[in-house]
Amino acid sequence: MFKNRRPIFTILIAACLFFTAGVSAQSKRQKPANEQNAPIVQPTPVVLPAVTDVPEQTQRGKKNERPGTVGIKDDVTAVKTVTPEPFTPAYIFEFTHSYYLLRKLIIEHDESGKGRISFMRGSSTEAITDPLVVSPAAMERLRAAFNALNFLDSTESYQYEKDMPHLGVTKVTMRKDGRERTTEFNWTDNKDAKSINDEYRKLGNQYIWMFDVNLARENQPLQAPGLMDELDSLVRRNDVSDMEQLIPFLKKLSVDERIPLIARNHAEKIVAAIEKQIAKSKK
Repeated sequence: MFKNRRPIFTILIAACLFFTAGVSAQSKRQKPANEQNAPIVQPTPVVLPAVTDVPEQTQRGKKNERPGTVGIKDDVTAVKTVTPEPFTPAYIFEFTHSYYLLRKLIIEHDESGKGRISFMRGSSTEAITDPLVVSPAAMERLRAAFNALNFLDSTESYQYEKDMPHLGVTKVTMRKDGRERTTEFNWTDNKDAKSINDEYRKLGNQYIWMFDVNLARENQPLQAPGLMDELDSLVRRNDVSDMEQLIPFLKKLSVDERIPLIARNHAEKIVAAIEKQIAKSKK
């Protein structure tokens, strides 16, 4: 009976040995116990600072900035607005001509000679306006002519008996003590009215030339020599309001390196000619 069971025991023993070998191999492939039982390390959360924790320099940009001014402009109420006083001229001269290069000239000034000049040239539709100061000598000549005409009280028309519209229209206004009078003519043979017209025309020549030469030395310096020739001609014809008033301006031009040397030298020569003429007139 046991002879037949021996092979069965042999098979069982072999199976047990095979199972034991498999378990041993699997245990070798598993991680060590210390790794299996190691605790899982959780990442430390990053906590962002609250707005109140941001340094003062970061909040306001600069340490020396005044508190309470972040994002706020300077107080508007602290800015004082200066309103210029209204200008009421005592004398107004206006010349208009449709076909002249100088189509309109307006000179306005007060009793002290301070005022402005406005002119329009060519096809321009906008007037150019600059400040103006009538010299004391020119103001004296103007007052003498207005007084000789008894301008405010007179009703005389200074228009020549023959109308000459091709010469343009001259309009003269005087205001004083709440009174005002305006007269208009295109040609006159009245000596004092003609004196007023000529004085303002010379004043226009002087200040328009100064405007042109200032523009040239800023933008077109090569035009300066031609403008010096133009002034030389005006001075020789006594066609500027006050030659002596031009001397400081011409001396600045004579050392202004923005304009060509030939123009600077010409400015010096004009100054010398004016000073010579002034000295001659005082003898």
